[in-house]
Amino acid sequence: MKKKIALILLCAMLAASASCGTNNNAASSGTTTTASSSAPASDTSDDKADDTTAANTESDSGKAEDTAAAQTTASEKEEKVIPEDSEYVIANGITDRMKALADLIDGNKARLAKVFKKAKAGEPITVAYLGGSITQGSSAEYEKWYAKLVTLWLQEQFPDSKITDINAGIGATGSYIGVYRADRDVTCYDPDLVFIDFSVNDTTEHTERNRGSYDGLLQKLWNSKSSPAIVTVAMTMDDGTSFQKYHSEICEAYDIPMISYHDAIMDVVKNGHIKWTDISDDNIHPNTVGHSVLTEIIVSYLQSVIDDLDSIDTDNESDLSVPYITDKYATAGLLLPGGSENTDHTGWEMVTDEKFGNFGGYWRALSKDGTFDGVSPLKFETEAKSIGVFFGKLTKNGGKFDVVVDGEVAKTIDSDFTGGWGNYVEAEEVIEFEECGSHVVEIVPHTGAKAAVLISAIAVTK
Repeated sequence: MKKKIALILLCAMLAASASCGTNNNAASSGTTTTASSSAPASDTSDDKADDTTAANTESDSGKAEDTAAAQTTASEKEEKVIPEDSEYVIANGITDRMKALADLIDGNKARLAKVFKKAKAGEPITVAYLGGSITQGSSAEYEKWYAKLVTLWLQEQFPDSKITDINAGIGATGSYIGVYRADRDVTCYDPDLVFIDFSVNDTTEHTERNRGSYDGLLQKLWNSKSSPAIVTVAMTMDDGTSFQKYHSEICEAYDIPMISYHDAIMDVVKNGHIKWTDISDDNIHPNTVGHSVLTEIIVSYLQSVIDDLDSIDTDNESDLSVPYITDKYATAGLLLPGGSENTDHTGWEMVTDEKFGNFGGYWRALSKDGTFDGVSPLKFETEAKSIGVFFGKLTKNGGKFDVVVDGEVAKTIDSDFTGGWGNYVEAEEVIEFEECGSHVVEIVPHTGAKAAVLISAIAVTK
C-alpha cells in the first residue's frame, strides 16, 4: 500500500511544480460526476475563492476557539495513545503520529466492511463524495483531487470490482445546501459508500442551522435505499478554522467514522515539519500535493478496515433511529426549474440546460429600468413544514426580493455582492411551521433599480 501511495504522491509532487489553477471537475471516462463548470454568461464565479469567502464569515471567536488545539475533544475522550512527534517529510509518506491524529473517530465499521466484502467478491460498488470546492477539486490539477485518487486506490485494492465514483462537490456549499441536494446529487445513484466534507464551509455564522442540517444529512444518507456506509472528513483553513468540533460531536453520537485532516496537518505545521504553503496555494484549498496527502490520510484509515475485515461484525451497525439534534432536515428536498411545482413563472427566464455556480438550473428575472415590467411573482404551491430559498449572490446588479408565503412577506433578501470574489449560490431559511401543510410561495423582485434576481431552488422539509 505504501508503495502505491508513494507513486501517487510522487506524481502529484512532480505535477505541482507547474502552476495549479481551478479545475472544472469534468467527468472522466468510466466515472460519473454531478459537478459541472457550465454557467450562464453572467456567472463569473471563482471556484478557488468560493469556499474561502464562505468560511471567512466565521466569527473571530469561533476561529480562536478552533485554533486553540489540533487534537480535539473527541480525540481526548477516546484516550488514544498518540505517538511522539517525529520528522515528517511529504515524499516519505504520513507518519504514525499523523495517522493516529487523523483517526479522530474510529467509528462503527460494519457498513464499511460490507462494502469492502462486496468489492472483494467482484461486485460493482459506487462511491460518492459530497462536499464543497475541496471535494470538487479546486486548486488541484485535473483528476488529482482526493475524490478521484481515493477511487483509484480502491480500484487497485479490488481489481475485480467495477468502482464508479460520483463527485458531488459544489463550491461555496455547506451542509445546509448539502442536505437539500443530497437526493438529487447522491442518493439517486444508490451509493455503497459516501464521503462527506463540509467542515470549512459550515461556519459559526449559522452554528445551530449547520449542526441541525449536518445531523439531518447523516440521517438522510444512512436511511436511503442503498444503506451506504458513511465516512466523514474534517478539513481546515490555514489558521485552524474548522467546524470539526461540532461535526465530530454528531458523528461521535452516531458512531460514524471521522477522519481529521485538520488534526494531522495542523500538528505537522505547528511542529515545523512543513509549511502550509507546501500543501495549499491559498488559505483553504489543498493543492495537488495537499490532495495527495489528504488521500494518504484517508486510505490509511480505509486500509485498517480492510486489514481487519474478517473480524468486523457486519450485523452490528450504528443506530441512527433517534436523532441526536433534530430530524427536521431528514426530509429535505428541492423544488427545481422544470419541476411541476412552479405554477407561474411569467416574465422569468427558466433555464434547465446550464448551471449557475455549478449548482443546477435557475429562474432569472431582469430589469433594465427598475420596473421589472411584465414580471409576475415566481409562484409555487407545495407541501412543507419549513421553507427556504437558494438564490444567486451577484457581483453586478444583484437585486432585492421578497419571499412571500401565503400572502405575507416572510423575508426580504438582498442578492447584491458587489466587490465580491464572484457569483455563487447562497441559501436562506425563510419560515417554519408547527406542522406540514399546503403553502403558496412567491418570489417578488423589488422595483426601483436596474437589477437581476436569480433563484436556483425552493428548499422544503415536510
